[in-house]
Amino acid sequence: MRRKLIVKLFFAGALLAGISSSFAQEVKENNQREFGESIDRKGTYTRSASGKPNIGYWQNKADYQIAVTLDDSLHTLSGNITLTYTNNSPENLDFIWMQMEQNRFTEDSRGTLTTPIQGNRYNGDTDGGFEISNLQAKVGSKGSVSTKHIDTDTRMQVWFDEPIPAKGGKATVSMDFSFKVPVEGMDRMGRLEVEDGWIYAFAQWYPKVAVFDDIEGWNVEPYLGAGEFYLEYGDFDYKVTVPYDHIVVGSGELLNPKEVLSKELQNRYAKAMESDTTIMLITAEELGNTELTRPKQDGTVTWHFAIENSRDVAFASSKAFIWDAAKVNLPSGKKILAQSVYPKESDGQEAWSRSTEYSKASVEHYSEKWFEFPYATATNVAADIGGMEYPGLNFCSYKSKGEGLWGVTDHEFGHNWFPMIVGTNERRYAWMDEGFNTFINHYSSLAFNDGEYPSNLNETRRYINFFTSETREGIDTYPDVVNISNLGMLAYNKPAMGLLMLREYILGHERFDHAFRSYIKTWAYKHPQPTDFFNHMDNVAGENLSWFWNGWFYGTGNIDLGINAVIPYAGNYVVVLANKGEIPMPVLLEIAYEDGTDERKMLPVEIWQRGDTWNYLLKTEKKVKSVVIDPDKLLPDVNLGNDSWPQALYDDK
Repeated sequence: MRRKLIVKLFFAGALLAGISSSFAQEVKENNQREFGESIDRKGTYTRSASGKPNIGYWQNKADYQIAVTLDDSLHTLSGNITLTYTNNSPENLDFIWMQMEQNRFTEDSRGTLTTPIQGNRYNGDTDGGFEISNLQAKVGSKGSVSTKHIDTDTRMQVWFDEPIPAKGGKATVSMDFSFKVPVEGMDRMGRLEVEDGWIYAFAQWYPKVAVFDDIEGWNVEPYLGAGEFYLEYGDFDYKVTVPYDHIVVGSGELLNPKEVLSKELQNRYAKAMESDTTIMLITAEELGNTELTRPKQDGTVTWHFAIENSRDVAFASSKAFIWDAAKVNLPSGKKILAQSVYPKESDGQEAWSRSTEYSKASVEHYSEKWFEFPYATATNVAADIGGMEYPGLNFCSYKSKGEGLWGVTDHEFGHNWFPMIVGTNERRYAWMDEGFNTFINHYSSLAFNDGEYPSNLNETRRYINFFTSETREGIDTYPDVVNISNLGMLAYNKPAMGLLMLREYILGHERFDHAFRSYIKTWAYKHPQPTDFFNHMDNVAGENLSWFWNGWFYGTGNIDLGINAVIPYAGNYVVVLANKGEIPMPVLLEIAYEDGTDERKMLPVEIWQRGDTWNYLLKTEKKVKSVVIDPDKLLPDVNLGNDSWPQALYDDK
């Protein structure tokens, strides 16, 4: 023990000398680079430095009228589409680009040719693709008709005989199209055979216009796999003709229930609209009993849907659907419908029989906490798809049960806020929808049935292996480029942890929530870029967070805060702190005293502007027993051994 005491006295004396010296000397180096604006966040005519659309902001509009027919013997979908395109940009447009995503399902598509030999989640059939005919494009109502178009993989360029005028000019493009519905649809759409028939999950099912914006002009990245979608907003009116015994659910509102539902089914539907608990529309025992549920007993029937101010639509069709529904109560007092469709293979209270309960809870939570759900229905569809989202409609695995079904249902409904309401570019910035959504899922899970299914997002230190891995990449890596093993962390967990740290550690609930709600409201149905988010959060929260945006969202640096020593000094204590990582952070200290009391002190991030060490003068008359950094272990600090005092060197035992 005597030897340890000598070591302690010597080390304390050296530290005191260093502390006294630091008071007298000027610091020659600082960390201002980490705190400076390494990201170009200056305002422009279209996007302000405060993170809002500026006076020059514009956005083009895409309205669609679509009518299709499903052939369930050939597994094909065919029909026609009319796109009405409004050019609100400041320049005339000689052509438009359209996304032709079914062309991914061909042998020579870029997506097929860039899929590894061993395959991945985004495997797809290769015997499909669009067949296009009767294409006509014209400007205005009286313009001459052009048929000129160029197919390029998953994109098509459509030319006009005259430019679409800037600042409000309109054009129409119409065409007939058809495609074979893939079985393997890249885990985003496709078809599944169950005992009672096929389940068809339709997404990426119609030619759609690409986004033309003030940042890139035409956004024409091909559809490869991991990169999702970036779409214009508009109004959709679509009709789906299917065999008489099918049930169809789709994005938006069903406009003709009397034509497609029996009187009994209409009554059940109306009852569900008034019920806070799940009402069965079609039970497992009623599958095949079309006399009870359908108005026709042969031929086909057309289901008619519409949705306004949406970026996309999806639908599902099957004669194998059990169907249930319940009322969703929105903050404004508006009532909408949550509904689920699933085969009898997915039936049961441990499985999809709770889907509507989950859906209702999820939509109500996000509507109350962040922004009201804008669509007429919230639909969950059981299919052979792990989980994929579209406006007001999800596809989730028909095999999911219990906690897994809650998790995927809640996650996919969360996507209605990001990117359906806040229309980010998923193909470039997956973290702006997946990460933000994973963040809000955390609080939804905490709220559902008082935490029936736990969330572990706040257990950030369980991911230390990723943060210290030599193969880690930055959040800003494009999803189609990122190592597939890193995609979950970079698109989902790491950005979600970033928002968690902002809310729980850096800004606090009130400042964060106010800023985040303001961001959603400001950019609802618009196209924010990453810098718009950063600028908006800074301005509304009243904090220059450049050090955080730079460190966490760009690059591969880590957090490593440490305590070098705690020593008596002039009747008080000096806590000698170190920032050994690349990302500075405020320092939350929990001090425990020998009298059994404790207290917390938060030191601002600015302590690191002058260097990587800081001496904190702890004024107290009590004897310090221990000091801990980040006592709640919220930070993904990569070194667990230096965030508390005393450490082993100073242990007298």
